[in-house]
Amino acid sequence: MGHKVHPKIFRMATIYKCDSKWFANGKKEYADFVRQDFLLNQFLKNKFKESGIDSVQIDRNTKEIVITLNVARPGLVIGRGGAGVEELRKGLLKKFFAKIKNINLKVNVQEVNRPNLSSNIVLQVMAADIEKRTPFRRVLKQAIERVKKAGALGVKVSVSGRLNGAEIARRETLVFGKLPLQNLRADIDYASGIAQTIYGVIGVKVWIFRGEIFSVAGEGASGEKFK
Repeated sequence: MGHKVHPKIFRMATIYKCDSKWFANGKKEYADFVRQDFLLNQFLKNKFKESGIDSVQIDRNTKEIVITLNVARPGLVIGRGGAGVEELRKGLLKKFFAKIKNINLKVNVQEVNRPNLSSNIVLQVMAADIEKRTPFRRVLKQAIERVKKAGALGVKVSVSGRLNGAEIARRETLVFGKLPLQNLRADIDYASGIAQTIYGVIGVKVWIFRGEIFSVAGEGASGEKFK
């Protein structure tokens, strides 16, 4: 029987690094940090769904927490004169860090250079189109074309559920190029999510092969150093 492994976790020791960086004292603090990181990710991705969030990076130390948002449209997050970032910082302090005294919270916003090579952003666009009742085959083909034009070596997109309101749920997949899932040097960006429709939930999955990375863990993970 085949075993499915998350492509990023599979390559964590070779070419990728974790989005969260911190040290915990004891099991309880570790569990609290993991739960807080998960809730932070969920909150930010739901709040800035239209901005096209690629990833959320969280760096902690004893006196400071730095949250970095990588987005396709940073203007929607920053706002006029940086007012959006300051409002977001105060909201996060009140919602997630109210019990921590004398903590310095920083929020940074970075623009994603090539959003069509980000599986999370491609997935969000696909989910939005499906929720607008766009035919799923058109959504799959348009996603493949956007990723191809961006320079990807391979891409696979998949949707599953009651497609176009059918009585029986099924899965539809489109593939372009190559997708070496067993190669640890392969820069495979993977994301999965859902689209809420009147017929029920439609599952969406995206794999993007951006090349091979010949560097230590963490370097070039955004796609700069590859052949």
